[in-house]
Amino acid sequence: MNINIEVNNKLIQAKKGETILTALNREGIHVPTLCYMKDLMPTGACRMCVVEVEKKPNLITACSYPVEEGMKIKTNSPRVVHSRKTIIELLLSNHPDDCLYCERNGNCELQKLSEQYNIRERRISGKKNKYRVDQSSASIFRDPAKCILCGRCIRVCEEIEKVTAIDFVGRGSKTIINSAFNKGLNVSSCVNCGQCIMACPTGALHEISHIDRVEAALNNPEKMVVIQHAPSISVSIAEEFGLKPGADINGVMNAALRKIGFSKVFDTSFSADLTIMEESSELIHRITNNGVLPMFTSCCPGWIKYVEEFRPEFIKNLSTCKSPQQMLGAVIKSYYAEQEKINPENIFSVSIMPCTAKKFECSREEMTNNGIADIDAVLTTRELVKLIKAYGIDINNIEPELADNPLGTRSSAGKIFGNTGGVMEAALRTAYFKLTGEELINYKIDAVRGEESRKEAKIQIGKLEIGVAVVSGLAAADKLLTEIENGRKDIHFIEVMTCPGGCIAGGGQPITHDVKRIKSRIKSLYDIDKTDSIKASHQNPYIKEIYENYLGEPLSHKSHELLHTHYSKRDVLK
Repeated sequence: MNINIEVNNKLIQAKKGETILTALNREGIHVPTLCYMKDLMPTGACRMCVVEVEKKPNLITACSYPVEEGMKIKTNSPRVVHSRKTIIELLLSNHPDDCLYCERNGNCELQKLSEQYNIRERRISGKKNKYRVDQSSASIFRDPAKCILCGRCIRVCEEIEKVTAIDFVGRGSKTIINSAFNKGLNVSSCVNCGQCIMACPTGALHEISHIDRVEAALNNPEKMVVIQHAPSISVSIAEEFGLKPGADINGVMNAALRKIGFSKVFDTSFSADLTIMEESSELIHRITNNGVLPMFTSCCPGWIKYVEEFRPEFIKNLSTCKSPQQMLGAVIKSYYAEQEKINPENIFSVSIMPCTAKKFECSREEMTNNGIADIDAVLTTRELVKLIKAYGIDINNIEPELADNPLGTRSSAGKIFGNTGGVMEAALRTAYFKLTGEELINYKIDAVRGEESRKEAKIQIGKLEIGVAVVSGLAAADKLLTEIENGRKDIHFIEVMTCPGGCIAGGGQPITHDVKRIKSRIKSLYDIDKTDSIKASHQNPYIKEIYENYLGEPLSHKSHELLHTHYSKRDVLK
């Protein structure tokens, strides 16, 4: 049911029961917010979204107040503007004056609001906060002095990821956001997903940078520095260079990485294909040999750490496969090193990932072979953008180049790993072939596509009916785990991604709250799948070659030695 409201002397229609903010946004009328998070219950805590409503004595928070028939609203009256300016000035009164050095300079919501409301002098002076920075985490850097207490990081950690690694601590002016017992994130329940970084409006949270160690390796003549890039990277960085969001600049990115100085450029989508060969074989083995079911994918390190901390009883259900990042790292320092007659100790292996948890994953003891780490450094998508800009590379004026073989050729199944449901779809394509000896007539599996946090389907493969589920966001995953605990047995295979939407919206991606950009990236990956000729992992000729020449077959002793791992219960502060 629609109702009529008046906004800035213009009559518009709103839906009964929706908030003022929702109605205004739909009409293209921007109202600033700081604490508001789409799809979560509004709190109205920051007061930035206040509007003036005729016959109401006080200003109204647009994010939490429902529309009413005949309501007359002013979004920028002198009273409203004065209120917003005062809030911004109060936030700035004790905020550090280090914008030039801040991680979020140029992409800070507080900075943008200051500019929007023409705040050019300090009218209110407060005592500067002197909090100790927390850089104990392998993935996430915390600077509490830059925190404005909007609470968005807390909400995403608790309501979307169900981790609750951080919360408000203290009262009144002494309130800060901190982890349990005021200890570092490294001993907290944090799973390193980085969704708090994506939610943070300022520079209070950002990734632990690996740029310095990468540049040190590039300048070391004794090191051969190689790099791999994850499936979602090529469709995510274009927007950071003023190009159309979702544009696939894979070839240009390969060329840029070589200009920076990387000796070899590999594609993690190749090892995504490798993952599917192992994971689909593991699934078939479990189903046909009464193994532990359901089997969960193990590509997401945030999800793995969550199981180790909160649900260790399900560790046996995790696939033993390493993630594509770690598989390719292991292959580079074994198969590739042997082929090229290079000492693995002289290879410095870098990955570009849409994920902050990958920084933690590469540091795990399980991810080493004879004391040599599979991966030496991880750059987020954001760090890659900084690196390209620092080296002065104009991506609009370089010719595209192919990745290096044999570890640079992929199927489109490996490429769609970046989307939620992509791992599942890729696995089903290959599992179907292995069980029936035939290719799917239609490679597109609609049942596991889509933006929903949970999707389920029954897939008929020969005589087997396999129950599958795809979940993104750990709160959705935990709900499914509870159902399985309570006796549900009709699901055999489950893909879990910590970040809502999958890696395409990972914690290391360009920071944006524009849903259209995320959808553009998703569409681009599926468009690549639509047009590519190699649509299944088992069709990749270089995958066939590595098994014939080195690994033998999926689940072989050599495969287990290099491509599989184990996990164990992890005790942390909660």
